[in-house]
Amino acid sequence: MSEALDEALADAKKYNCNNDDITAAIIKHLGIAAVSKDAKLVSCSDPSELERVRESFLKKKLGLTDSDADLDAAIKEVCETMKDSRNKLRATFYHLLAIKYGKESLFA
Repeated sequence: MSEALDEALADAKKYNCNNDDITAAIIKHLGIAAVSKDAKLVSCSDPSELERVRESFLKKKLGLTDSDADLDAAIKEVCETMKDSRNKLRATFYHLLAIKYGKESLFA
């Protein structure tokens, strides 16, 4: 898990996610998904993956009640922010969404 955390911390810094405690808490929340080769990444080209981000993270973990269209727009915005990264780490992706919605305190 330490390797996953180190990788996530370095990646998060590229996107100005400078609160290491939040990144660490997101890694803890992800559990085994943070180290699994496929699960640790978000595929912005996979509709079912983006739906999973919306339903499992935005609605369940962050408790958001915005419309699916609004949540999908936020996900696409993060995809755009991370477009230069071939491998979009889930921890960084979730960190950016938490910042967007002002929900960092859930991981503090």
